[in-house]
Amino acid sequence: MTERKPPNKSWDSWIEELIQREQTDGGFEGLAGHGKPIPNLDAPYDPLWWIKNLMQREKLSALPLALEIRATVERGLEEVWHLRREDEVRVRVAAINAAIARANRTAADGPPTNLSPLDVDDMLAQWRSRRQETAGA
Repeated sequence: MTERKPPNKSWDSWIEELIQREQTDGGFEGLAGHGKPIPNLDAPYDPLWWIKNLMQREKLSALPLALEIRATVERGLEEVWHLRREDEVRVRVAAINAAIARANRTAADGPPTNLSPLDVDDMLAQWRSRRQETAGA
């Protein structure tokens, strides 16, 4: 909108005219959320609502390191079971082990991290057995 308010119109009437023009031109059709209720409209006011929305939208976490590394390992293992080749499994397990080692050597607040690195050969054996089970089913 690069138009300027005409000097002979009030702000209210000029804004209303712009809105009416957009409505007739279809400028408000197909907007995201059209016809849907406003989320959390009935929820009590939370002064940190925008931070919580940002963290949810950006998939950020505020967990203590020990819990976050456990969640990371759990997600990583779930990915491992869906990989197709052994070399991919080795690379993914190595990445998980690197994350575990990084968490174990970092001093952090909260509970201590007590995860041990994963045994690559054991993980490969589990991966093979899962693949055989799904292939046989």
